[in-house]
Amino acid sequence: MSEDKKTDLYIVPTPIGNLKDITLRAIEVLKSVDFILAEDTRTTGRLLKHLEIQRPLQSYHIFNEHKTVERLVDRMKAGEQIALVSDAGTPAISDPGFLLVRAAREADLLVNCLPGPTAFVPALVNSALPNDRFVFEGFLPHKKGRKTRIENLMEETRTMIFYESPHRLLKTLTQFQEAFGEDRLACVSRELTKIYEENIRGTLPELVAYYTENTIKGEIVITVAGKN
Repeated sequence: MSEDKKTDLYIVPTPIGNLKDITLRAIEVLKSVDFILAEDTRTTGRLLKHLEIQRPLQSYHIFNEHKTVERLVDRMKAGEQIALVSDAGTPAISDPGFLLVRAAREADLLVNCLPGPTAFVPALVNSALPNDRFVFEGFLPHKKGRKTRIENLMEETRTMIFYESPHRLLKTLTQFQEAFGEDRLACVSRELTKIYEENIRGTLPELVAYYTENTIKGEIVITVAGKN
């Protein structure tokens, strides 16, 4: 760890499904830090047990991040090294992390983000849609501003990537069909890197029809072609 010995905050991606996707460097960092910030300590605890790592865990999620950032910065200023992980994937990508990274940078602390798993990259490649230029939209608003956000993308020519939950999938695909048209190609990816990984491709009406008949579970990435 000599090359990174001055790092105060590590952003550590964790597997989105297959535990073999953890990197050797991520394991090394998780073993070396003073404590680990976890979105869900139970989820991260299972990962650490699998990796045979014993480090203190502290909860860090969207409901407490505003309250804890200042104290965490003070601890890093005092010399402690911290690793931040989310339940899966890269922290701060549709997960908590941005506030802490910004505060650490503003305090002249050294932040180091490790490369690693994130769901939208394999989903984009698996979609077979153009990937030379794309835009990541993350989660759409649940209610207020949702329709406006979609309408603002009607002229978007780049491939668009969205995260979605299973119980809102059909609603989202239907709204996409209404806004983008019936000829627009898309792909729904779920359970990436897991045993039941699935990538269903087709036009938006075809996907609406498919998921009207098929109830699914798991994390979902929707990839939609841009306007031709």
